[in-house]
Amino acid sequence: MDHVPVEEYLAAEEQSDIRHEYLGGVIHAMSGATRRHNGVALNLALALRQHLPGGHCRVYMSDVRVNLAWQEGQYFYYPDLVVTCEPGDNHPQLVRHPVLLIEVLSDSTRRVDQREKLFAYRTIESLQEYVLVEPERPDITIFRRAADWAGVKCAGEEAVVSLTSVGLELPLARVYEGA
Repeated sequence: MDHVPVEEYLAAEEQSDIRHEYLGGVIHAMSGATRRHNGVALNLALALRQHLPGGHCRVYMSDVRVNLAWQEGQYFYYPDLVVTCEPGDNHPQLVRHPVLLIEVLSDSTRRVDQREKLFAYRTIESLQEYVLVEPERPDITIFRRAADWAGVKCAGEEAVVSLTSVGLELPLARVYEGA
């Protein structure tokens, strides 16, 4: 595969109907999500948005990219949800200083989300939590900077997930409700 310059990727992405992630010069098309995946992501976004009204933290869904430098290259990922609390993080299409990143897993992205993105995202200085969400059952794994990125599992209908980066306690039943 040919190396594509960042500027060329960004220009093409503005014109494209399909989202693409940019991994150190290599472009990868993104697949669509299931309705269940979308419902879980929407529930999380609504809960975060309601919890963070009018403050300096902002919640974005899957069409906003996260930009980071990793392994001597530029990377642009589209997480399912991103929260930034940095007032200067105001690029119209990118977030560079996230405190919370959430990925709802799918068969096509599971390995990348669990491995590559975990390692890449950990290099973002502002990031406090990276969350992986199973779409088909109440099962969430949280990786926290404060815990040296060790994964903590939260599972079951009665469980409550604690997103300490934004001070939110959220019942898993609410995450999966109607999804």
